[in-house]
Amino acid sequence: MPDSPTPVSSTDPLAAPPIATPAHPRRPFVVITGLSGAGRATALRALEDLGYVAVDNMPLPLLGDLIHSTGSGSEMAAPVAFGVDTRTWGFDPQDLVRRVHELRARPDLAARLLFLDCDTETLQRRYTETRRPHPMAPDRPVIDGIVDERRLLARVRDSSDLVLDTSALAPNDFRQLLAGHFALAAEPSLRLAVVSFSFRRGLPREADLVFDARFLKNPHYEPALKPLTGREPAVAAFIASDPDYAPFIERLQGLIGPLLPRFDAEGKSYLTIAVGCTGGKHRSVAVAEQLADWLRGQGRSVSLSHRDAGSALGPAARGDLGMGTKAGATG
Repeated sequence: MPDSPTPVSSTDPLAAPPIATPAHPRRPFVVITGLSGAGRATALRALEDLGYVAVDNMPLPLLGDLIHSTGSGSEMAAPVAFGVDTRTWGFDPQDLVRRVHELRARPDLAARLLFLDCDTETLQRRYTETRRPHPMAPDRPVIDGIVDERRLLARVRDSSDLVLDTSALAPNDFRQLLAGHFALAAEPSLRLAVVSFSFRRGLPREADLVFDARFLKNPHYEPALKPLTGREPAVAAFIASDPDYAPFIERLQGLIGPLLPRFDAEGKSYLTIAVGCTGGKHRSVAVAEQLADWLRGQGRSVSLSHRDAGSALGPAARGDLGMGTKAGATG
């Protein structure tokens, strides 16, 4: 009598994974990591709202058990958002990278590694406002912990599928960005975000395509139009009266239009198009509004936001992601 096959341990992430089929496609498995204070908790809550099973700070050796427990007993295995960072028991960045490579190789999982980054100044502010020590420097200045953690996680960042910089993102914008990349759609499709901004406040870090509208006539110098935004018909009409406006819009559409099918073919899930002007209140807003309307007319799923069109905001009003303080808006 032949020997019985050796049972396969359910704790091994690569142990006898089932094969994905059209009826049972690869289930999403998102590993969320990054710098402490960059918004991991906010990201987990956002993905949980999208339908993921959210698990935070589980020791890496138990990853196989998590995959098994969320993938059995139902026809459709649950999508998982798995949070891990330097506070996780036994955390080892090299081990994390190795395990993510193993997850990517599984035919039943669509595994992705999301790395949340943030600039040092913003992280320092978040820790100062909450008066919490950095987990890697409980008895030292916060800056020491940030520097040490950034160095420790360098390889993890380089191995990630997606890096999101949350430095200038308000919580709502961050959740919208996550939904664009990780929404559970029956048929994956390219989702578009159009955002207007002020060059004085810097480029949106999440932008894929950036266009400059500062050459157009500026309503800022018209007393009746100055307090309004580019969403007002009077402002939009004033900008559209610039003889270069119509050719600019036509060429903009001619550039973006042919790119979208190529992005579709490449499997890109999310594209952010940013339009800027000096103050982010008039010209960029009007162009972004028209661009979003045109894209919707092409049958595209589009979200529209105006980052800097509201009241003047200082750096401290950019919003807080997961540090437990009151969040501001960014227009």
